[in-house]
Amino acid sequence: MTKIAADPSHPRYQSLLLRHRLEEAEKKGMLAGSALIAHGRGEAFDYLLGEQTIPSAMNATQHALSLLQSARRPVISLNGNAVALAGKELLQLAHKLNCAVEVNIFYRTPERMESLLNHLTEINQQESLAVEVLGANPDARIPGLEGPRASCTRSGIYDADVILVPLEDGDRCEALVAMGKTVVVIDLNPLSRTAQTASVTIVDELTRVVTNMIFLLESSEKTTPTDSYDNQEIVRQSLDHILTFFG
Repeated sequence: MTKIAADPSHPRYQSLLLRHRLEEAEKKGMLAGSALIAHGRGEAFDYLLGEQTIPSAMNATQHALSLLQSARRPVISLNGNAVALAGKELLQLAHKLNCAVEVNIFYRTPERMESLLNHLTEINQQESLAVEVLGANPDARIPGLEGPRASCTRSGIYDADVILVPLEDGDRCEALVAMGKTVVVIDLNPLSRTAQTASVTIVDELTRVVTNMIFLLESSEKTTPTDSYDNQEIVRQSLDHILTFFG
């Protein structure tokens, strides 16, 4: 992998680093043509958040983690951008949660699937994680969806009770919720259909969320689900924070 040209002292270094990861992933055939557009849209919302984990996002992160820890069959669903931006960290999180990951992408082609699965397999070997990586041989379908994105693995997404889905698309989120699943999403846009329909919405940047989750898992503080969690209120608080950007 080529090194990023920007100096770590650059104020936009983290943003430039993530863009570079996407560029490298695109060269490997891991991403669809619209991947960089989707990332740029997310960056715009991150600017409005102050490129930080706001309190409501941390509350959602803590609740999401408690649900994943107490789940019967948790699964982390990954698309191309998620693998490119935080593949190693997401596998580390899956290892700590003792759950599988499943590659499930909007624009599914054999070439993209092979590239993404190979990339995750390499990380597994390099990090000695042995996380189960699903998606190569889908044997079930998500009801209510058409086309390749409905394909999933029965032992993964289909049978999961709690699913962490970074960078989700709205149709699939709605379909998974309709199946009775607890769907945790990471979405920088609090106005998206995904953010509005998910069980738990973390309005934050993907790499920050995964870093926060790993930190919480490694700390001595145990997180437990709470009946008082209100996702609509969490999303509203994120919108209120964005509005303060405009004075």
